[in-house]
Amino acid sequence: MQSQLKLLRQMTVSGTFNTLKSSNLISWKSTGRLQQTIAGCIEKSGKTLHSGEVSKVKIFPGFAGEGRYFKFQSKSVPASIDFAKVSPLCTTLCKDGVRVRTVEHLLSALEAKGVDNCKIEIENQDCDSREVEVPILDGSACAWLEAIEKVGVKEALDQHGNNGEKVAPYLNEPVHVWRNDSFIAAFPSPKVRITCGVHFPKVPTIGCQWFSSAPLDESVYATQIASSRTFCIYEEVESMRNAGLIKGGSLENALVCSISDGWLNPSLRFPDEPCRHKVLDLIGDLSLFAQNGSQGLPVAHIVAFKGGHALHIDFARHLLGTI
Repeated sequence: MQSQLKLLRQMTVSGTFNTLKSSNLISWKSTGRLQQTIAGCIEKSGKTLHSGEVSKVKIFPGFAGEGRYFKFQSKSVPASIDFAKVSPLCTTLCKDGVRVRTVEHLLSALEAKGVDNCKIEIENQDCDSREVEVPILDGSACAWLEAIEKVGVKEALDQHGNNGEKVAPYLNEPVHVWRNDSFIAAFPSPKVRITCGVHFPKVPTIGCQWFSSAPLDESVYATQIASSRTFCIYEEVESMRNAGLIKGGSLENALVCSISDGWLNPSLRFPDEPCRHKVLDLIGDLSLFAQNGSQGLPVAHIVAFKGGHALHIDFARHLLGTI
């Protein structure tokens, strides 16, 4: 009986590997863990950063192998790199004529806490709208992380009651992508590690900052990354609003730094909070690499300098050989 169960498990794992998109740059390997989902339901409402409207998110447990996906206007939009579109100052998922914007903070918390499968229902006040945005809350992933910890996580089962092996993409060789003076480089590593740098030479209060996690795990994410807030430069606010962005932005949901006067809403949660928030965004964007309930974040030492959502998406697609 034991040998039969072992053979069945090996066949299941092998079948999982065969369904995953791959390339010469990555190898899918077992993590030695089972896929997970949340143990209860989560509901949060709030103002959105760019549209300024109010939206509501409900997160439900998911079946093993389904992965993470949004449900909006009766349409399912997988949290997958296949449907990622870069839009100004956020990451957007598009499918079947609907758009879900600013997904990165929520997905960052789900990836970090190992919530591999879940359904994310989202709605706004305009029933006819084909576009919706995840609420910004306090500008970090802290509220999402706390909500996940409150309900807890559990083993995910498929519709037949079977669990699923959790696999992860391991980097096989060094790789890099760049745009102008921004780049992401990654190197093979037995564990996930992220090193991130930002450089704002015209904003002395921010200047050049670096942050590194060694290695990145749930504890590091919870204590050093999740609570870092999004930020902007005060002198750029008017032009961004004229472009239809950050209509819902305020000192309650973003850090604002003036070139001449420094931070307008102290105190910072970390001296290098802007840099740490870039790590938070990177984790959320690379979570889109996940497939069928796998880990999204590549197992590698990832080094990002002056990164942004567009570069993050380019990097993920480069790993799959699609660009």
